[in-house]
Amino acid sequence: MTTDAPALLPALEARVRETAHARTSACPCGAATLADRPDTTVVRHGDTVAKAHAADADPAELFLRVTAAARLPGVLLPPLAPAPLDLHGRLVTYWAYGTPVDPEDPDAAPWEAAATLLARLHRTPAPAPVPPMRGPAKAALAAARLRDTAPDHPATAPVLAAWAVLPAWARGEAAMPDTTTLCHGDLHLGQLIRHPAPAGPWLLIDVDDLGTGVPAWDLARPAAWYACGLLPPEEWLRFLTAYRASGGPAVPADGDPWPALDVPARALTAQTAARAVTKAALEDRPLDEVEQSLVDACARMASVRPADPRG
Repeated sequence: MTTDAPALLPALEARVRETAHARTSACPCGAATLADRPDTTVVRHGDTVAKAHAADADPAELFLRVTAAARLPGVLLPPLAPAPLDLHGRLVTYWAYGTPVDPEDPDAAPWEAAATLLARLHRTPAPAPVPPMRGPAKAALAAARLRDTAPDHPATAPVLAAWAVLPAWARGEAAMPDTTTLCHGDLHLGQLIRHPAPAGPWLLIDVDDLGTGVPAWDLARPAAWYACGLLPPEEWLRFLTAYRASGGPAVPADGDPWPALDVPARALTAQTAARAVTKAALEDRPLDEVEQSLVDACARMASVRPADPRG
């Protein structure tokens, strides 16, 4: 698929404007670019959002993921169109706008809502065929980019050492031990919105990584932040308690959750650290405090092999 990058953003803005006006005669015509990165461009016009997916997105797999989202109302935001469309060599999907989590108000972070939605997703059989969840593959890509971009950076060795001791499935080199549980694949608070805006129920967004796999992967980012000292214990407890109360299958209903979370949390720590070191190297700057804490966690992880009860 050939991408015409300079023409993509104005074309996407025109398409989302047309789609928004077709949906309502009272469009307020408020337009904004929500994200414009090499792998994702997202624009909003009124109550409609258009997303141009990564240039290497597989059309068949994205179609299956969008179809699954359409059949899971109340958990995932449903698409406005049944299939992705091609625009200047990029696959584009359309969605209703929802109110995102306020990054300036951490005390209002909807940890309970995120956990409850995850538990519901994990308990629900896939309503349509979906590919494997893409979490391990994305983590592997981050490790490969670090290896290629900053091989001599002093933080690269501990990050790759932590990566190397993970089981093959967590490095995207073998099939995941769970091939039936439906997972989001990239859970963080930026993946929640209130719809209808501004105060509707919370829903999960972003289907790029949706698929079947190990459900503990969806708990791994907050678990990793907690283990690295970046998420307060009380917030981690809120999230974990709500997930268990909703019958989430990723961890035991009581007792120590860490045997199930250890491998995915290590993988997410290594992935996040790899991205941080790559970014710092490209910007020719030292690591900041948070980035250094992730590298330090990798150094500790590399000295103790993970126990993987799933094989």
